[in-house]
Amino acid sequence: MLNIFVCEDNAAQRRTIVQIIQNTMLIEELDMRLVLDTGDPYALLNKVKTSQNTGIYFLDIDLNSSINGMKLAQQIRLFDPRGFIIFITAHSELSYMTFQYRVEAMDFVLKDNPAEVKVKIRECLLHAMERYTLQTNKTHKVYTAQIGGRKISVDYDDIFFFETSSNIHKVILHAKDRQIEFSGTMKELTSTLGDNFVRCHRSFLVNKANIKEIDAKNRIIYFNNGETCLMSTRMMKGL
Repeated sequence: MLNIFVCEDNAAQRRTIVQIIQNTMLIEELDMRLVLDTGDPYALLNKVKTSQNTGIYFLDIDLNSSINGMKLAQQIRLFDPRGFIIFITAHSELSYMTFQYRVEAMDFVLKDNPAEVKVKIRECLLHAMERYTLQTNKTHKVYTAQIGGRKISVDYDDIFFFETSSNIHKVILHAKDRQIEFSGTMKELTSTLGDNFVRCHRSFLVNKANIKEIDAKNRIIYFNNGETCLMSTRMMKGL
């Protein structure tokens, strides 16, 4: 999942940017979430320092602060080197500064034309999603679940276990930062996923890499995030 941050000191303009982002995420069914919109660059930096997901950053350049958008982007790069930075400004003459500050910006959007801003923001979101998916697939194994017209990719390392849902022909994926219900069966998952995923119960398929403890007596498996699942006597030996 990609996290989205907006830093714009003009409240009205910030609301417009946020609305475009939210509409695009909804219409395009993008696996993203708006984490913060603010006029305070330091509030954004504090949030980025604790964020573990790759981010998309829409930054104004003139923030009426002791730090401008370019310097803010430099600081963001220290914590999120793979993040996508987009500058939104009324000052076209400042575009050259993106090279001077060496922040590797994805795009430079001018506020002068509202219709163009809408188009450019949409393009940036789609492009960021495409690049992020390619990067993730190259560096990590991922499981991709199809939910309607939306595809959600989750790194294998972030998956704790799969659970049979109470809804027929549905499975629940328990991951580090979310739970996802999608169409599927344990049989399909067992044949699709690698050796790290083991069936421990007819209702559970676990990622061995994220098991913290196994209580053989009570047949309970504990995971690193505090969640638990059951283990059947018949499948205990295999696990």
